Amino acid sequence: MDWLAEPFEQAFMQRALIAGVLAVLATSIIGTWVVIRGLAFMGDALAHGVLPGVALAFLWGFNLTIGALASAAVMVGGISLVHRRARLAEDTAIGLLFVGMLALGVIIVSRARSFATELTGFLFGSILAVSPGDLPLLVVAAVVVVAGVLVMYRPFLALAFNWEKAESLGLRPRLAHVVMLGLVTVAIVASFRVVGTLLVFGLLIAPPATAQLLVNRVPAMMATSMACGVAAVVLGLELSYHYDLAASATMALVSVAGFFVVLVAREAWSSVGRRRISG
Repeated sequence: MDWLAEPFEQAFMQRALIAGVLAVLATSIIGTWVVIRGLAFMGDALAHGVLPGVALAFLWGFNLTIGALASAAVMVGGISLVHRRARLAEDTAIGLLFVGMLALGVIIVSRARSFATELTGFLFGSILAVSPGDLPLLVVAAVVVVAGVLVMYRPFLALAFNWEKAESLGLRPRLAHVVMLGLVTVAIVASFRVVGTLLVFGLLIAPPATAQLLVNRVPAMMATSMACGVAAVVLGLELSYHYDLAASATMALVSVAGFFVVLVAREAWSSVGRRRISG
């Protein structure tokens, strides 16, 4: 028990735990819809697409969150424009904007070599450096995401299974899609300072994907996803503290590893069940 409790005797570890749980609350809930709708590529693109805005905000000395939101807005708007005007498949539009925004971000960073160390924290996260002032943003983001999902639950559910049916029921699927992307953006932007723009995708996708292996109903998926995410945060912080590992990367890796552990366990259990039936 001392091994488990020791890390959280430190104030900075307590803040890291709170920040990680709040980030998971937002990413797991909206990430459930991302996984159900098969929008993982979109989530990945948004997670990387905030890089130019973050880099420019850092260089010009204004709020990083505003820069990230502006960058994400350009990303979503650009995808919609290319999809509609060029009549290309949405995944093609996503791929184009993904590569373009990431390349632009890398160019901006390469032009600011003196800021490379600080920008590394934005890319890969600095959860152990979370200050009390960083927590309110995470609280607001979690509240916005939870409230948005509760209000839009029925349109999201209809949209997840049939766009035409949602439209025939008057649930405005196009608006629901935009709101969903907005909530994904809120979760990513609020969390990137905790786990980094390159690692937030792990918390957005891995816990919901793990939950989908275990349960079928959407509310149960959300609850299971949050439980898996919180477990990844706690275990990741424990391992990083005791073995001197990068905390944010460890959390993301534990989250992804959890998916494969559950997958292997489920397949093994199914194999045993088939043998019993055939026997």
